[in-house]
Amino acid sequence: MKRILFILLLAFMCAPLPVSAQDTPSFRDTELPLPRFASLRSDKVYMRAGPGLRYPIRWIYNRENLPMEIVQEFDHWRKIRDYDGEEGWVHQSLLSGLRTVMVRGEGDPVPVRDKPESESRMIVRLEPTVIATAEKCIPDWCRIEVGGYRGWIEKKVLWGIYEDEELD
Repeated sequence: MKRILFILLLAFMCAPLPVSAQDTPSFRDTELPLPRFASLRSDKVYMRAGPGLRYPIRWIYNRENLPMEIVQEFDHWRKIRDYDGEEGWVHQSLLSGLRTVMVRGEGDPVPVRDKPESESRMIVRLEPTVIATAEKCIPDWCRIEVGGYRGWIEKKVLWGIYEDEELD
């Protein structure tokens, strides 16, 4: 009986502890929060099926500064999600910390205003899929810069910023 207890105790002590993939150091290359937004550093970026060059290319992005959501890390690779929900892996060197946003939807152009108020003067209108640099975001508005124009746009019409996120 003692022998059986000893074997069970030894087996229990040697058993690996359950650890999630994101808790292991190789899956978390940085201490930055996940998920988070970044942008594409180049106008030609390959999204792969896995974290390495041996994995097949799933998509080729031809739009520099396109916002992407980083959802996982593995070594020097980042699993990203695009506006349409497609996911895949890109090398960290192809991503930038520049915060960009994209106008959502397929409808009418969206106004950019001189103040973060819906009744303030309109500066310009942006078509869906236009990409702008996010300079500052407060609860309902973001100050952006695009094509030489700078102003405020409602956060709810943007992809590339979380609803509760604020930028200084």
